Amino acid sequence: MRAIVSSADGPVLRDIPRPIPGPEEVLVQVKASSLNRADLAMLKGAAHGRVGGMGSALGLELAGEVVEVGKAVKAWRVGDRVMAGGGGAFAEYAAPHASRIYAVPKDLSFEQASALPVALQTMHDAIVTNGMFEAGQAVLIQGASSGVGLMGLQVAKYLRAGLVIGTSTSALRRARLEEFGADLAVDSRAPDWVAQVLEATGGKGVDLLIDFVAGPLMNGNLQATRIGGRIVNVGRLAGNSGEVDFDLHSMRRITYVGVTFRTRTAGQVGQIVERATRALGPALTSGALQLPIDQVFRLEEASHAFERMARNEHFGKIVLTNA
Repeated sequence: MRAIVSSADGPVLRDIPRPIPGPEEVLVQVKASSLNRADLAMLKGAAHGRVGGMGSALGLELAGEVVEVGKAVKAWRVGDRVMAGGGGAFAEYAAPHASRIYAVPKDLSFEQASALPVALQTMHDAIVTNGMFEAGQAVLIQGASSGVGLMGLQVAKYLRAGLVIGTSTSALRRARLEEFGADLAVDSRAPDWVAQVLEATGGKGVDLLIDFVAGPLMNGNLQATRIGGRIVNVGRLAGNSGEVDFDLHSMRRITYVGVTFRTRTAGQVGQIVERATRALGPALTSGALQLPIDQVFRLEEASHAFERMARNEHFGKIVLTNA
């Protein structure tokens, strides 16, 4: 089968063996797959949890049709339209674990579906499980213009947040955050961004801050979160380290939680997918949760897709199609 693999020369289209599904896996004929920022690191040979390494098939989420099921799989059948997170997605076939699969709503295209699995499970886990969100609370998504960030805005709004704030350093992207549920869009590079958040929350700060940026924003995040609130760190786009005012952290009694899928077992990820499906399935079916498609490339055009992501020119998801 054809697949995009990592190499010293960038993404390369090669013929590799078709995966053989294990007892708890499902073989999917991939119709579309979408890029995530982690793919840029994997392109250089980095591992992402249990997948990756130089010469391995790239891609972390996909949509397609089931063509074979493992002997222990009960929930899925040949012909099912599915979407899933898992390695080797940039290929003609992939074999995700059955517990990581979502059904594709009948009115959703494979291109649209391929953009959703990682964002759905990441944001439900961050907002609900680790963020302990309750209806009526104020939520801030730090770095909201990414695909996962846009999903975070929608999930917070769907779960009846009292106030949803999104940040972006791009004026063009900030102007679009309202489309995805933001009540207020803030430039986190503005000297008064914390003051804007405090004003919007009556001086208290947000109840929950989901952080994709980190780096130099740590102390500002602490100031923008209410006393006794929570910060959940999902990404570190602005840097893996930064200055921390530990006295500020202590005085505001903020719970700081770090999350990742890379150190979770298959069983733990399956539980996350199950919770996300149960809570967000109705919204997915009704079309209340969607992500914009920035651009679609054919599988053989993967190098252009990677270049676009590396230049950070996109708004929404970059998709590869096998059509």
